Amino acid sequence: LFLLFFTTHEELQTLDVDDAFFSTPEDIAARALKPQGGVNFIRTFKKQVEDQAINLPPNLDELVQNATYVQSPDNLVWQYFYNLKGSAEYPFPGGIFQWARYRINGTGLNETEKIFSESLNKHENTLTLATLRIFSNELGQPHFHFNANEMGYVISGCGQAGVILSGVTTNFNIGIGDVIFFPVGTQHYIKSICDEDLVLILAYSTGNQLETLRMNDYFRGTADHILAQLFFKKQTEFKKFPKSAK
Repeated sequence: LFLLFFTTHEELQTLDVDDAFFSTPEDIAARALKPQGGVNFIRTFKKQVEDQAINLPPNLDELVQNATYVQSPDNLVWQYFYNLKGSAEYPFPGGIFQWARYRINGTGLNETEKIFSESLNKHENTLTLATLRIFSNELGQPHFHFNANEMGYVISGCGQAGVILSGVTTNFNIGIGDVIFFPVGTQHYIKSICDEDLVLILAYSTGNQLETLRMNDYFRGTADHILAQLFFKKQTEFKKFPKSAK
């Protein structure tokens, strides 16, 4: 079972091998592939009623005798493969992140992670992926991303998500199998409201290092005298907010 993310805001266009084959004139396919029997052999292929990208033939064991693959060299595999479940954990107050992402200069990455990171950055339209675990009744605090749309899929648990816009906040409950979407620059938060942890897979549409600003960072990064003017409170009152944890 796979969960797939595609970096397009248009209708997804896909061409399978069998569709391409049957769309090619028989004489052209014969000249390109040069099979024994030529065009007569090409004519023995019949298009199936069902889409074979989805439906396996009932006599698969009869058709396929050997389906083994030789794994490519590691330095090639690591451009396209990343063990997210086995990767480093990045705890935050209330939960844990695990990342498959691009990092500038490979900061904090091992050699295999650097190869994958550099591969992401080579492509204009790519994805940073992560798993997010929010502990029971904890909060993934309000934040927004400067350079990426975010999409998520709930694996387990249940929670509430919120989108915070100027003067308007939209809240909704989320559960297993739900998909959520936060456009670039949109402040949002996620909290767990169950006895079990809330776990999501997240995808960010950027090939660059993900840029995120959290509420505790920008609030505490604003000078006390500016906050006093904005909220009509004494400057000393803002000492009550703890410094952001790194």
